[in-house]
Amino acid sequence: MYQPGSAQPFKLSRSKIDLFIGCPRCFYVDRRLGTGRPPGFPFNLNLAVDRLLKAEFDTHRVAGTAHPLLEQYGVDARPVAHEQLAEWRENFKGVQFLHEPTNLIITGAIDDLWQEPGGDYVVVDYKATSKKEPITALDQGWHSGYKRQLEVYQWLLRRNGHPVSNTGYFVYCNGRADAEAFDGKLEFDVTLIAHEGDDSWVEGTLKLIHACLNSDEIPAPAPECDYCAYVRAVGELHFGSHRVLAW
Repeated sequence: MYQPGSAQPFKLSRSKIDLFIGCPRCFYVDRRLGTGRPPGFPFNLNLAVDRLLKAEFDTHRVAGTAHPLLEQYGVDARPVAHEQLAEWRENFKGVQFLHEPTNLIITGAIDDLWQEPGGDYVVVDYKATSKKEPITALDQGWHSGYKRQLEVYQWLLRRNGHPVSNTGYFVYCNGRADAEAFDGKLEFDVTLIAHEGDDSWVEGTLKLIHACLNSDEIPAPAPECDYCAYVRAVGELHFGSHRVLAW
């Protein structure tokens, strides 16, 4: 938990930044008061796709060759064999940077890193789902979180002194459900979606987060937060004359 007045830097992951953006109250209760949202089920199939993609791109990384997907989309970049890549990919470690104005250590684990001929690094994130329609653009409202995710990674690498291209990519794997039979395998349509990142929002957001963490007042819930709406609804229930919970 965050302790106001502590001189010890406080680690804050990329996902917790997104939690603050989604609902300041849930963020405060989590990081300041120590009670997180109920965890969801692990997406083991997605994790399997993630591991296989990393192994596939690592093959080209070792060989110094371009992946066929990059050639298909005309992307002039190759998987880069950076000495810190294994660390940057590791959950709960990742790319780290101490933001001195707030004394927050920002962390984020990237999926992949490519490099353009000019030397700029390209941040890449893997996504997996299964939808009927082809996925060719990040045009849904909830895709904004994906874009922020990539932009935080760009921000972290830049703060560590690395040249980073504004253009990042999502390797999007869409599981096909139109086969005649399962036959023990799941096939995917794989698309490459470019995103022009803008990390200018990160600095201001970190200052808002710092102010939130140091406040003694619990923030108001986000209007669209399902978690807060649920707790509020439960709090309005009565069993006899006893209120269950106030929120």
